[in-house]
Amino acid sequence: MLQLFPEIQPHKIHRLRVSEIHELYIEEAGNPQGQPVVFLHGGPGAGLSEKHRRFFDPKHYRIILFDQRGCGKSTPHASLEENTTWHLVNDIEKIRKHFQIEKWQVFGGSWGSTLALAYAETHPQRVTSLVLRGVFLCRREELLWFYQKGIDLIFPDEFEKYIEPIPMEERGDLIKAFYKRLTSQDEKTRVTAAKHWSEFEGATIKLVPDKETIDAFGSEHMSVSIARIECHYFINNSFFTADDQLIKNVQKIRHIPAAIVHGRYDVVCPLKNAWDLSRAWPEAKLEIIADAGHAADEVGITDALVRATERFKLPL
Repeated sequence: MLQLFPEIQPHKIHRLRVSEIHELYIEEAGNPQGQPVVFLHGGPGAGLSEKHRRFFDPKHYRIILFDQRGCGKSTPHASLEENTTWHLVNDIEKIRKHFQIEKWQVFGGSWGSTLALAYAETHPQRVTSLVLRGVFLCRREELLWFYQKGIDLIFPDEFEKYIEPIPMEERGDLIKAFYKRLTSQDEKTRVTAAKHWSEFEGATIKLVPDKETIDAFGSEHMSVSIARIECHYFINNSFFTADDQLIKNVQKIRHIPAAIVHGRYDVVCPLKNAWDLSRAWPEAKLEIIADAGHAADEVGITDALVRATERFKLPL
């Protein structure tokens, strides 16, 4: 099985102002003259990790990574203002133009797959290939499964911890109840709600949960941006005009080479998401990883993602 490429450091770090409010943190790694690829992280609100640079052969790829609005090292942290799917799609285009890139591979996992699809369907002429992991289509049924009713049948212990800060009378709409607390004027209320929301995700993201992942999701900096921004997006239907908008518009990108990688036991974004996408897009190659959940660093998923980036190499 293929593993991540060796650790590398960015050779350039940029800060790009994309509005009067928001400034993005951007890394450039790998071959400055190589095939361009943009990495789209999950969440929304999770931010970058050093591992994210390592899905790509650094001798071949010019690797562009950035923290989306409100998360990681972008500023202002956890801001909800001017923070929608379409602001992020526009940011990707601003980054492409900033680096004078004509076309690039787009790589995204979880929420990053959502954003990759939204970007590609808006700017299909700018995408050479797509690598999608742990597909998330932001449909209502997906949100209800994870945040309201469904996953509690598999993780009743973690679900009980997740809903702890919400009074019984507000548990009929948990996203709404969390949004109320995550946007509270009281910092303690915001942080408490954020930790419960984010640690739940960290506890369920892998087939075999591990403390390191849960602790990372539970750190105050990361949990506040993940919880606030995710809840902001989800209470607003991720700013889509139709529940299945990404599926409906897939005909715009069916000509683009694509790999879809999904864990069989992904409970954060169930396999049906990738299955539905692949039925609408038969040209895309769906690979189901038999012994994996949602996380990109599970062995089988890492192998499939690296094989995809190797397969989509273009002559330099």
